[in-house]
Amino acid sequence: MGISANKLSALLEEKAVLMADGGMGTTLFQLGLHSGAPGELWNLDHPERIEGVHRGFVDAGSDIILTNSFGGTRFRCRHHNSEDRVRDINVSAARIARKVADAAERPVVVGGSMGPTGEMIAPYGERTPEEIESGFVEQAIALKEGGVDVAWIETIFFEDELAAAVRAAERAGLPYVLTMTFDTGGRTMMGLRPEDAIKLPVTHGWSPVAFGANCGVGPAQLIDSVLGLVKGSKPGDVVVAKGNCGLPKIGNDMKIRYDGTPEVMADYAALAYRAGARIIGGCCGTTQEHLKAMRAVLTGGPRGPSPSYAEIEQKLGPVKITTQRPAPA
Repeated sequence: MGISANKLSALLEEKAVLMADGGMGTTLFQLGLHSGAPGELWNLDHPERIEGVHRGFVDAGSDIILTNSFGGTRFRCRHHNSEDRVRDINVSAARIARKVADAAERPVVVGGSMGPTGEMIAPYGERTPEEIESGFVEQAIALKEGGVDVAWIETIFFEDELAAAVRAAERAGLPYVLTMTFDTGGRTMMGLRPEDAIKLPVTHGWSPVAFGANCGVGPAQLIDSVLGLVKGSKPGDVVVAKGNCGLPKIGNDMKIRYDGTPEVMADYAALAYRAGARIIGGCCGTTQEHLKAMRAVLTGGPRGPSPSYAEIEQKLGPVKITTQRPAPA
């Protein structure tokens, strides 16, 4: 489908809320991926494991699954001596997810995950916007070749990098979703607030299918980001919430685990929906079991009142920002 008539937009017209998937990286670690190893190479070395993760997310009720290509640009692949395998990694990632989505008994959207490059653009770093865009174009074209429905540009904190990724998706002819991470006092690392970030498409002339927040420092903070996004949105904007499963804890075995229970993530999903999000999923730590609990509350019924900060903190813990935003009336 073209940019103006994409599968995700069509599904949003049919349903009040869509559920995205959970944490791919977290699940791969549970399956044996070593810390620091590139999970994207499993698309080539262990495709059946990636397929199993996607299938688990779909079985749990996800309407959207993201390809295992978060670190699939040449810049990140370079760290693992796989820069010459960018196309193969991303095409394979897309084909694996496409296979699972096409086998589902209901419509499932495949989002091509495009994470940050790990590079900084001048004057903050040595990369030019053209270099970053070129890396994203290479990835986006490969993801499209593999069959993704939409480019899913995620975990971005720098406006210039977001702009480069958008240009790449447009050059590849893909519709796109944008999510940023607001984990520094309720702002991106570069100081951008959610209510200002959601206005970037108007400023730059972009046309994302949806705009939102992902990752961060826990579900309470993510709900605060959603409130900010909704506050700055215009009619018709689709807001995405994809928060971490609680907070990370280091166990006696020195492995990182997230402390969010299925019940906590169900509360998060319900609050995100009431806050105004229309696409809700989980990020780091979110497993199939968490998604099942989230699916049970995401029925698409009346939203109810936007949550107060007292309710958010009572159910999810402290909102770690300096100044709380007033919840919409």
